[in-house]
Amino acid sequence: MTWTTQEWLAFDREHLWHPYTSMLNPLPCYPMVSAQGVCLKLADGRELVDGTGSWWCAIHGYNHPRLNQALHEQSAKMSHVMFGGVAHEPAAKLAKYLVDLTPEPLQHVFLADSGSISVEVAIKMALQYWVSQGQPQRKRLLTIRGGYHGDTFACMSVCDPVNGMHHLFQGILPQHLFAPRPKTRFHEAWNPEDISEFRRLLDTHQTEIAAVIVEPIVQGAGGMWFYSPQYLREVRKLCDEYNILLIFDEIATGFGRTGKLFATHHGDVCPDIMCLGKALTGGYMTLAVTLATQKVAYGISQGQAPMLMHGPTFMGNPLACAVACASIETLLASAWQERVKGLERIMREELMPARDYPKVADVRVLGAIGVLELHEAVNMAAVQAQLVDLGVWIRPFGKLVYITPAYVMDEADLRHLTTAMKQVCQ
Repeated sequence: MTWTTQEWLAFDREHLWHPYTSMLNPLPCYPMVSAQGVCLKLADGRELVDGTGSWWCAIHGYNHPRLNQALHEQSAKMSHVMFGGVAHEPAAKLAKYLVDLTPEPLQHVFLADSGSISVEVAIKMALQYWVSQGQPQRKRLLTIRGGYHGDTFACMSVCDPVNGMHHLFQGILPQHLFAPRPKTRFHEAWNPEDISEFRRLLDTHQTEIAAVIVEPIVQGAGGMWFYSPQYLREVRKLCDEYNILLIFDEIATGFGRTGKLFATHHGDVCPDIMCLGKALTGGYMTLAVTLATQKVAYGISQGQAPMLMHGPTFMGNPLACAVACASIETLLASAWQERVKGLERIMREELMPARDYPKVADVRVLGAIGVLELHEAVNMAAVQAQLVDLGVWIRPFGKLVYITPAYVMDEADLRHLTTAMKQVCQ
């Protein structure tokens, strides 16, 4: 099929449903034709510095030779094979990396096919664990407001119920428990009152709670909020005290985004279940992981419901596993920590002065994340058009204009991004 850019864009406009938009009056879409390094190329030849890393994923930039080679070599051997009754080296190699890199108790690896599904699997693990333990009444989850865990149904039920993206489904979703969002910021002195309502909810509902689920340190799409590592330590202690499982959703924060390899390392704690995704494959393939401790894995397998009832068709896809291994190897072989510190330093220098802008309510920077929070929600279509005209690709939402750049981004490109952010927020 041969058609012009205008022809396929028109077809796209009529038939393709893009994220978080309407079919009748969709947000504009910009025709991308290629990506190289940290830049995206439009059909009209313009190049945009990518500030999103394709929603946190492309930590090495685009068209990376090592990741390209991994895909090419694996595709020549075996692009896909079912994981039921089958084992293959790319999956085993990836699992070995993950077991070695994550906190030591996380020894068991479930390969999922998207971030939302990895959270679904984590929740299913927690619920099935208690069925196997003879406590099927433990069906509720406890989380904190301001969270975002994905768009499938179990995930939606633990996203912020008021300000999240899924309020339309209230009354249909399971009713879980929500503690206030931690108020103590990442760099602030700990306030013990921050955990009091969380403790009260655990104490009141302990016999019906299966697990606690949180995004450690950074709440992503629910508000881009960075909170104290001490909160994680307090949550871990309370879960131990009340014998409740703890799930960390590290889909956005994993693989260096916050300045540590995993956000849980800031608090030096270990969850019972951990979800990883996004940067896992360097933005090349859809793949996610749910890791569990032996307590959880054996607790399910030795009980009344011994088989974990989940098995995606593309579970353990060899192509995705191969490129994930290459992405992890590339990350570990690089000076990623110094690069992330450098990005953080420049973003602080560039963005903190925006606190004085009348439209800006707050500025937050942590690791390779920079956020301008406004007093009012942005007009996404208008602001995105301004940003494209300024030569950058940034996807604002709600009151937030934020960037999550690739770790390989140089200073000039990063300052280009931050300058554009400030310009549209003045």
